[in-house]
Amino acid sequence: RSFAQSLLRLLGFIFWGTAVAQMFGGVFLILVLKNYRYLIQDSYLSLPGWLALASALILLPTGVLAVSISFKCSRYQQGTFMYLLLLLLCLEMSSAGLAHSYCVRTASQLESALGYLVHQHKWTCSHDSGSSAVDVIQRKLKCCGVHNYTDWLKVSSSWYHPACVPESCCKEKHSHCKGDLGHVEQLSEEGCLKKLEDKLCFVMLYIFWCCTLLCILELLAAVSNGILMRRQPFCEVCFL
Repeated sequence: RSFAQSLLRLLGFIFWGTAVAQMFGGVFLILVLKNYRYLIQDSYLSLPGWLALASALILLPTGVLAVSISFKCSRYQQGTFMYLLLLLLCLEMSSAGLAHSYCVRTASQLESALGYLVHQHKWTCSHDSGSSAVDVIQRKLKCCGVHNYTDWLKVSSSWYHPACVPESCCKEKHSHCKGDLGHVEQLSEEGCLKKLEDKLCFVMLYIFWCCTLLCILELLAAVSNGILMRRQPFCEVCFL
């Protein structure tokens, strides 16, 4: 019993810390999808982030109850605690499952959307406004093309073969770079697809592992609370 109380008290403090981590992951995912909404238009992809935020908000009172129960057992607090743990398990298992599946599914969607933006981009070696969506992406991620700078050569028309790529492909340290293919060392080597995939999958997997860890901790909390509830007469906990 004393071990269950100590464990429950410790888990209560851990729940407060993990609530912050969950909130960070949820907000980060929502912001990433908002920043690249012209590439990722499916609103359901932000669902793991919203579920993570909901879990974070519920974790705060759950942590308070865990600490309170560890000092003074109340059948009403213990019952409420069990209901909150069940709700959290449902939310986090859903969030973890969605985050893992979306990480795999978005790769083809990103490649298709990036390829479309590259094909629609209009530029010449003498004029490059640098204000299109693909220019913004290339500057933010310090990348060039879908897979690399050669993607820009493939989209040129049969009568026009540019000797340059958009200026947004240039590395920041080369201030005089104009996208000239004669100076490939001044261009970003990596394509935008891999960088976008890495960024999106990082936050998705972050949410997945946070939720998985929390599910384990919540099961431990449920077992600890169950041990404390065994000491009470059945009639006091029958409302469960």
